[in-house]
Amino acid sequence: MGLPVSDQVTLTPPQVPAGTPQPTRILVVDDQPANIQLVGSVLGKLEYEIIPALDGPTALKRLANHLPDLILLDLLMPEMDGCEVCRRLREIPGSENVPVIFLSAADDKDLVVQALKAGGVDYITKPFNQAELVLRVKTQLDLKSARDRLKQLAEDRDELLGMLAHDLKNHLGGMQMSSQLLHKRIERLGDERAARLSENILRSGGQLLTFVKEFLTNAAADHGVFLQPATLNLSEAAARALQKYAEAARSKQLVLETRLAAEDTAVLADASALDQVLDNLLSNALKFTPPGGHILVSVHPSGGQVECRIQDDGPGFTAEDRVRMFRRYARLSARPTGGEPSSGLGLSIVLKLVQAMHGEVTCESIPGQGACLIIRLPRPTT
Repeated sequence: MGLPVSDQVTLTPPQVPAGTPQPTRILVVDDQPANIQLVGSVLGKLEYEIIPALDGPTALKRLANHLPDLILLDLLMPEMDGCEVCRRLREIPGSENVPVIFLSAADDKDLVVQALKAGGVDYITKPFNQAELVLRVKTQLDLKSARDRLKQLAEDRDELLGMLAHDLKNHLGGMQMSSQLLHKRIERLGDERAARLSENILRSGGQLLTFVKEFLTNAAADHGVFLQPATLNLSEAAARALQKYAEAARSKQLVLETRLAAEDTAVLADASALDQVLDNLLSNALKFTPPGGHILVSVHPSGGQVECRIQDDGPGFTAEDRVRMFRRYARLSARPTGGEPSSGLGLSIVLKLVQAMHGEVTCESIPGQGACLIIRLPRPTT
């Protein structure tokens, strides 16, 4: 294994005055101390902090403590080659943003392809030209810096939008409640014109509140869904979801038919995510089914999964719709038949949540003949 790197390669880090930003850190991995010394002498002039490692295991130990800004990695090393080091590096959380430039005396195109497949972003053949090394390192560091800035801007934007949407939801919820009470009082007074105006306020507020809620749900799904999988009964979950929409279906004169298997419908899913999925699918079915129409909800076992099908009598999806239907804010050809709000987020949320539960979503539809949205969720492992 040899002596510790610090006993064989001595590199003096640049002196950084207190209060100044940390220098750019570059990990140089090479089984030849002379190569590390040469790279360090070239890049050290640019005030980069050079972290040496003479083998793969040492490099991975250094990475476990602190991720560098860039890695220069020798491809051909004993015990653990550069490709294996790179593959293990990519398993470390956050390492996907660290560029890896491979260094090798071998100018074999197959090796270059292997290195890039392992996660490298560039490849320099030894003996290298110093100006080329500096230029390629600067290029990759500039690209990383740009990616980091864009990521931070995106996080700041999402945080701000989330705060605004959350505050809007709270205020809109209060306004909606007040509007409902006001509308009921106006109806009792018998003022038809005021009743129409209050009804418009109530409807518009409901549409905006629905959009804000779906925006927040979509934003949460975008940032990673934290699920708590448990054994749940899909038939029972569908029955509960149907109860929420029973009154809305009656007011629209829709027939809700169910075929919920009584046995063998246990799934491994998150309770909250499953409720959101069923709510969105049922809400869509009610929106797009014309008054007097029919909606069928069925749950039954399907191989190693349990399947829930929601069939409506709406206009269905065109071929173009089916390409875009799971995208955020997608505007499809069909329109709600009773003036209900539609944000274009419902199906994108369904897809993200179902996939996060290791399930799948499919659609069967013929334009003009309704649509059937199908979710399949895994059974619990025994």
